[in-house]
Amino acid sequence: MNVLRSERVSASLLLVAAVLGLLLANLPIGASLIDAEHAHVVVPGTALDLSLGHWISDGLLAVFFFIVAVELRRELVIGELNGVAKAALPAIAALGGVVVPALVFLAFAGSGPTADGWPVPTATDIAFALGVLAMFGRFIPTRVRVFLLALAVLDDLVAILIIAFFFTSDVDLAWLGFAAITVTLFGVTSRLLRPRSPYVLARRPQWPIIVLLCVLGVMAWSFVYLSGVHATIAGVMLGLVMSRRPAGRAVHALEPWSNGVILPLFAFSAALVPVPAVSPGEFDPAFWGIVVGLPVGKLVGITLIGGVAAHVVGRRAGQTPLTLADIATVGALGGIGFTVSLLMNELAFSEFPDVADQGTLAVLLGSGVAVVVSALAVSLRSRAYRRRGAAEGVGGALSR
Repeated sequence: MNVLRSERVSASLLLVAAVLGLLLANLPIGASLIDAEHAHVVVPGTALDLSLGHWISDGLLAVFFFIVAVELRRELVIGELNGVAKAALPAIAALGGVVVPALVFLAFAGSGPTADGWPVPTATDIAFALGVLAMFGRFIPTRVRVFLLALAVLDDLVAILIIAFFFTSDVDLAWLGFAAITVTLFGVTSRLLRPRSPYVLARRPQWPIIVLLCVLGVMAWSFVYLSGVHATIAGVMLGLVMSRRPAGRAVHALEPWSNGVILPLFAFSAALVPVPAVSPGEFDPAFWGIVVGLPVGKLVGITLIGGVAAHVVGRRAGQTPLTLADIATVGALGGIGFTVSLLMNELAFSEFPDVADQGTLAVLLGSGVAVVVSALAVSLRSRAYRRRGAAEGVGGALSR
């Protein structure tokens, strides 16, 4: 299972799953697969009635958002976002990486019926971006990876807020209240598993608590879904309230399943789209807004706004500051929207199936362009750091 924790393996599985989904959707078997994806699965005795595709995007993907929430909380408490000085640069750069792609999208879509798709090009896929950095950035210093991670985590926080506020309607407050109570019980119960809790010190078995947490987690997800709020928000809520040490162990156990099964399955399902038999001129403006917004909007927004922020914020004590080239490299990586962008596309164009299909192709194409550009940028930057390290090593040897 450890191989599935690798950022390179995770990114490769995502890419293979998406390509496979797109390929199969355009073969004779494609229609059958799409029909199977739309088939509904009902949980007997409950009001849960979702298509197979929605069980993946609303259900399984909540596990991914749980992991994201735990990582976000960790960064806010003990990581790279636990102070204003630390969080300032990635926060400002992340803002640029959200605002500029949204403006690029609106420049194409205008105020038409598909203008609600502006969030689609604003997301960054953490797993994919870190995977590309790991593949091509052998000599990239740790500070660049830390900056990318902090920016991507904040980017996902923005995505979570967008899902919660812009893609939620007709909220049932009663179900939402039940969800809040269940999430609270989940957080309180998780504290029994802290290393120095009376329960653990008494050497009582932990499996009953783990089973109870699983039950409470499923209940919380069900209540959030029935409330009308997008069900993945349940994963976020559970990740934020779970006690830190047990949450870390939970992420360690879930990460291989998320990387190896959940995310590839979602990528395959989301990419299961037949290529429209239309000329480029017949594509909806939203298609072009996404295609350009992801690789170009992200690169420009993160580089320009992040570069200005780096100049204003200045270097932190005892740390080497990021150069504009470093920030531009991260900006190129930020254009890989993929998983979260595919989810945003599904939510934004739920009332326009044809545009949603075009949006899926646009996300794959835009992210693909970003992968190529970022791979080139990371490789060149890594080579520059390798030459610099070799020169400094030779200089140090001569000086001795």
